[in-house]
Amino acid sequence: MRASAPARQADRQAAAMHAESTDHFARGIEQFNQRQFFESHESWEAIWLQAPEPDKTFLQGIIQVAAAFHHCARGNRAGAESLMRAGLHKLEKFPADYRGLQLEKFRVAVRECLAMLAKDQPPTDEMMPRIEIAE
Repeated sequence: MRASAPARQADRQAAAMHAESTDHFARGIEQFNQRQFFESHESWEAIWLQAPEPDKTFLQGIIQVAAAFHHCARGNRAGAESLMRAGLHKLEKFPADYRGLQLEKFRVAVRECLAMLAKDQPPTDEMMPRIEIAE
């Protein structure tokens, strides 16, 4: 049995939204890894509001972490620390390989940066986390 025209249209729209979401997510990872924290935040925010749970919470977590590193780069230690804690709290709820990422490795690096901020020291470039694909 063939789907109705409105059903086919809805399927095409859903596929287009998924492709756009995937593009924004991948672009955000690339930007984050290039230390373009504000831009990665913007890429992920473009898909965050429409995302279903649990992705919505996951995206909010990485958005907060990206915003934290943006604040860190601008010298706003208090803002960076607050956002990093909030984002990390959300990301702790997810498995180590959520969305095919090395999420636990990312969380460990974020925790190390947070510890540096708590000592009133900025994280070093070598400490800055990267978002990597799980193998």
